[in-house]
Amino acid sequence: MAKREILEYPGIGEEEVREALDFCCRQICHVLPEFTHKFQNAYSVGGFYEPVENWDWTCGFWTGEIWLAYERCGETALKEAALVQVQDFMERIRNKRGVDHHDMGFLYTPSCVAAYKLAGSREGREAALMAADQLVSRFQPVGEFIQAWGAMGAPENYRLIIDCLLNLPLLYWASRETGNPLYRDTAEKHIRTTVANVVREDDSTWHTFYFDKETGAPDHGATCQGYRDGSAWARGQAWGIYGMALACRYTGRREYVALFERVAGYFLNHLPGDLVPYWDLEFTEGEEQPRDSSAASIAACGMLEMCRHLAPGEGLSGGRQRPGFSNPSMTTMR
Repeated sequence: MAKREILEYPGIGEEEVREALDFCCRQICHVLPEFTHKFQNAYSVGGFYEPVENWDWTCGFWTGEIWLAYERCGETALKEAALVQVQDFMERIRNKRGVDHHDMGFLYTPSCVAAYKLAGSREGREAALMAADQLVSRFQPVGEFIQAWGAMGAPENYRLIIDCLLNLPLLYWASRETGNPLYRDTAEKHIRTTVANVVREDDSTWHTFYFDKETGAPDHGATCQGYRDGSAWARGQAWGIYGMALACRYTGRREYVALFERVAGYFLNHLPGDLVPYWDLEFTEGEEQPRDSSAASIAACGMLEMCRHLAPGEGLSGGRQRPGFSNPSMTTMR
C-alpha cells in the first residue's frame, strides 16, 4: 500500500473519538481494583495482562493510562490510584530498583511528571527529577549519546537505541523545572547523534547503533528486536516517527521535519491493506507473521504530534487538514 492511498482514507469523526476515549475510561475504571497496588505485565497471557510488581520498563505506561483517564473523566478514584503508584515509583528510583538503563522517560514521564502536572504532587516532581538525574548519568561524552543498557562503557553495550528519543521529554521537563540547562543539553546531543546514525539511505532505521569506545566514531548498526540487522523493526521505525516529531517540538529545528517525512513515508509505504503493520516491515501482505498494533499506535501518535509543528505546505499530506480529523489535547505526556 502506498502512502498516497493511505492519505485518501476517511478521517475519524469527533463523535468516534469521544466514544473511544469514554470506552477506554470505563475499561480502566473496571480493572482499577486489580491494578492500584500492582502494574500491568509487559506482555499478555491468554489475552490478559497479569498484575506484577513495579520492575519492568513498561510499568509507567499503565500509570499514564490512569492519569489520562483521570484527565478525561475526573473520577477521584483514578487520581487516588495513580498517586498510590507514584509512591511506588518514588521507592523504585530512591532504591535504584530496576533503573540501570535509559528508560527513565518511559517510566517517569507518564507517571510522576503527570502526577505533578495534574495533581500538584511534590512526590511526583521529586521522583521525576531523580529519574532525570539517573538518565543523565548514562550519557557517554565520547560519542555524545545516552547508553541504552548494560554496564557503562562496556564495549559490547557502547550503543544507543532508537527508542530513547521517547525518553528525552523527561530531560526537557527537568530543565524547565529546575532552570538547569544540563538536562536539555544532554537531550539535544543525544538527538543529534541519533538522527545522524539511525536513519538509513532507504529511510528505514536501525534499532541500535554502536560507537567506538575510544574515539566515539560511528561503528555499525544492528537490531535486538527486528527480524534481521538490515530489516526495519516496525516498532523501532515508529519510535523514529514519534521521536523526530518530538525532536522538532523541543528543539525547533526544521531539519527534523524532513527526517520525519522520510521515516514516516517508509512506514506508510510498507503497511498492509488493513494498516496494521507486521512486527517487522520486511514482511508483506499475506505473510503468516504476527502484527504489531503498538507500532501502529506509536506511529499515529507521532503523526498527530508533528501536525502541531507543520507550516502550510509541509507534511505527508501537503499540510492539508482533512475534514473530521481530530487531535485530542491532553497534557499528561507533554
